[in-house]
Amino acid sequence: QGQLMESGGGFVQAGGSLRLSCAITRNINRYKTVAWYRQAPGNQRELVATASIDGDSNYSDSVKGRFAISRDNVNNVVYLQMNNLKPEDTAVYYCNVPGSLGSTYFHWGQGTQVTVSS
Repeated sequence: QGQLMESGGGFVQAGGSLRLSCAITRNINRYKTVAWYRQAPGNQRELVATASIDGDSNYSDSVKGRFAISRDNVNNVVYLQMNNLKPEDTAVYYCNVPGSLGSTYFHWGQGTQVTVSS
């Protein structure tokens, strides 16, 4: 099975920006949809953004207008550009390929920590 390697997290002040990267050791052209998730302390993991191979993207209401997901189908990398960050965006961010009924194709990677101070 392929692996997921997230990077790019860090500590930023509210209003700042970060760009997350997710390298996947598989040809992501095989997957119609790729996604970013996040898990804040004490919360369940939640879906943040999805990007389909035909160019469509979708976002949770909490990040719409601030985050942008993109995919590099040549280098098998998925990005998440995060702007105007808020303290409530603090979480560990993960990428994966969504399956049916909330499942995912890959085992979860280690994720990348994003901490936003007020």
